[in-house]
Amino acid sequence: MTQPVQPIFILPENAQRTTGKDAQRNNIMAAKAVAETVRTTLGPKGMDKMLVDSLGDVVVTNDGVTILNEMQIEHPAAKMIVEVAKTQENEVGDGTTTAVVLAGELLKNAEKLLDDNIHPTIISKGYKLASDKAHEILNSISEDLSKDDKETLKKIAITAMTGKGADSAKDVLGSLIVNAVSQVIENDAVDTDDIKIEKKVGGGIEDTELIQGIVLDKEKVHSAMPKSIKDAKIALLDVAIEIKSPETDTKVQISNPEQLQGFLDQESTILKNMTEKVIQSNANVVICQKGIDDIAQHYLSKAGIYAVRRVKKSDMDKLARATNGKVLSNIDDLTEEDLGYAGVVEEIKVGDESFTYVKDCKNPKSVTLLVRGGTEHVVAEIERAINDSIGDITSALIDSKVVAGAGSVEIEVSKQLKEYASTLSGKEQLAVNAFSEALEIIPRTLAENSGLDPVDVLTDLKSSHNSENGKWQGINVFSGKVVNAWDAGVVEPLKIKTQAIKSASEVSELILRIDDIIASSSSDAAGPMPPQGMPQGMPGMGDY
Repeated sequence: MTQPVQPIFILPENAQRTTGKDAQRNNIMAAKAVAETVRTTLGPKGMDKMLVDSLGDVVVTNDGVTILNEMQIEHPAAKMIVEVAKTQENEVGDGTTTAVVLAGELLKNAEKLLDDNIHPTIISKGYKLASDKAHEILNSISEDLSKDDKETLKKIAITAMTGKGADSAKDVLGSLIVNAVSQVIENDAVDTDDIKIEKKVGGGIEDTELIQGIVLDKEKVHSAMPKSIKDAKIALLDVAIEIKSPETDTKVQISNPEQLQGFLDQESTILKNMTEKVIQSNANVVICQKGIDDIAQHYLSKAGIYAVRRVKKSDMDKLARATNGKVLSNIDDLTEEDLGYAGVVEEIKVGDESFTYVKDCKNPKSVTLLVRGGTEHVVAEIERAINDSIGDITSALIDSKVVAGAGSVEIEVSKQLKEYASTLSGKEQLAVNAFSEALEIIPRTLAENSGLDPVDVLTDLKSSHNSENGKWQGINVFSGKVVNAWDAGVVEPLKIKTQAIKSASEVSELILRIDDIIASSSSDAAGPMPPQGMPQGMPGMGDY
């Protein structure tokens, strides 16, 4: 009599396991769902998403990475696609939707190859070959950019903002952004932290202004202080102008009123000496990272000094770069040489809030864009559009390479990849072809989001790219006609395209190589308990 085979359990009873093609299809389906979510936001005529969180806060945007972050995606494969958007945002600052849509299409095309029994490893190898070749093609067709070419830089800024709620004032904003970047550029590099973006609801988008200095969301500490200081000499202090509390518990025994008065007078004398140090340095503005005591405020206001307290460290660093002053941690070391300079420091009421403007600095290396708009949602979306533009210009200046947009570059790379595929032998050729077809999703999506026939648009684009000097032929989504995107002013940094293709390709290869998903869950999420008296995990309980 044969002994019954005892089932062997190597996983916890609550673990879920999906293997083989089911695992691949599950992952591909999740990736495609993420791509479809953001796909309708692509292009000048892309639509917005309204995202409402558990507290009822509303975000209205068509920025890919913002949408995916706010959605709080849980599926593990879908999270990998979100990582693509985050990488694109960190590396370039724009092109997140392009990267996600491309990743979704690469996996969609790979699914067809899997159905034809082509091994995932072969598809991954083909995608790697295609990605490397695409980089080579992009570098060969890109155009050089000079940092002094303000006209092209403005086109890059406007292209980045198009379709993001800033269309009505994109010329004004484009000029402001180019001027801001030109102001803070050092050694051919731009630190985006040197461009502070301050938001204020009220007015219109066209009221946004560039300030040659820093705007602080702080008011003067004492009402008797002057409202405005011209030819400001600014002391930047990382030290409190107040009596320091002892670090341990301390008792002071006072036996008569004279001792108490003497104690208070001593405090007042210490504060007066501290303010005297500031006055002797010839500073007429004090910006302090820490607190300023009431008595010190009195002495400063009597001396006609404008003071602000509890300013963020990041703003202090920006002020130092804008005013060419030094942030000091010891008030005794303060001298006139340490002071920063600004043409004007004044308190201005914007709406119902008071701001301190430190402006008209000499050759500031840190500036402020004060963004205005009709509602909080408008201002927030304009800020995102400006951040995208700054990221694009910075990337373009780093690489000094740009390409035309409007779907032209994707069609050109797709065309050349098809020619490359014909030189390959073996099944990798099919994967390279699938990669080249996936690139067509960008112009196809631009056409669909604009209400155009994507088949007609793609046919016209491919035909125009076969002609001589046709590499920048793209789709004008407003007229529906094929135009020279470069001449039309649709210009993007090369790095947007190279990073999007690299990230999308790598995440596709990673997901395709997964053939087993083991998802463990906690005992609390184990589902219904087994009948009483029968231990969990026994035969008959579905744990095979």
